[in-house]
Amino acid sequence: MAELILDPNIRGWVFLPIVVITFLVGIIRHYVSILLASQKKVELHQVQDSQVMIRSRLLRENGQYIPKMAFISRRHFFNNEETGYFKTQKRAPVSQNPMTDLNMMTDMLKGNVTNVLPMVLIGGWINWMFSGFVTTKVPFPLTLRFKPMLQRGIELATLDAAWVSSASWYFLNVFGLRSIYTLVLGESNAADTSRLLQDQVSGAAMSMPPDPKAAFKSEWEALEIYEHNWALQGIEADLIGSHKTDAIESSKDK
Repeated sequence: MAELILDPNIRGWVFLPIVVITFLVGIIRHYVSILLASQKKVELHQVQDSQVMIRSRLLRENGQYIPKMAFISRRHFFNNEETGYFKTQKRAPVSQNPMTDLNMMTDMLKGNVTNVLPMVLIGGWINWMFSGFVTTKVPFPLTLRFKPMLQRGIELATLDAAWVSSASWYFLNVFGLRSIYTLVLGESNAADTSRLLQDQVSGAAMSMPPDPKAAFKSEWEALEIYEHNWALQGIEADLIGSHKTDAIESSKDK
């Protein structure tokens, strides 16, 4: 592998501007995202349905700690064929097609403007402005498998894999300034690209499934086949026996 001696003047001219530009773009993206953020409208029946689903799941998980009649009355509220919540509530499937939902299309457009577009423009400008430059070298040896990741824009088979090109250094800064953004902007900031990607994948935790009817049917079946086994059966005798044992041991000690 070829050994290079990096000119400190060139390193400062390439290394520092990329860090500063990436950091400032993240700050700007954070405040632009705040300005463009829209209040998400939550329907009352969606919140109600999500809470009912949570109550039903908790009943299945902890039903053994209440008497059988109490469990049956609660299950009757959910599963009765005529008055049960899962039988009487008729919900239409929630549309997830962005072409038919104006709010979803607007949110997608705002996300592309504030996240994807700056990354493409700044990345393209850095790749054009600093094409062919190496910015730094990692302080430990790396295998050849790291060359495509750390040396984008430099096609030298004899160059040591520890060197980092300008384009790769930019992408490392995009995903590596997370702690700095958290320190400057706080935990919930729009400059953290990795957090935004996680939010897009996971979605809202309290949102109902796309088809509430299928979710109701699945929960109804799970609650219907649940067998109640009271876990506190005979707990009075156990407590009385334990109390008598403690009383006998204390009298012996005296």
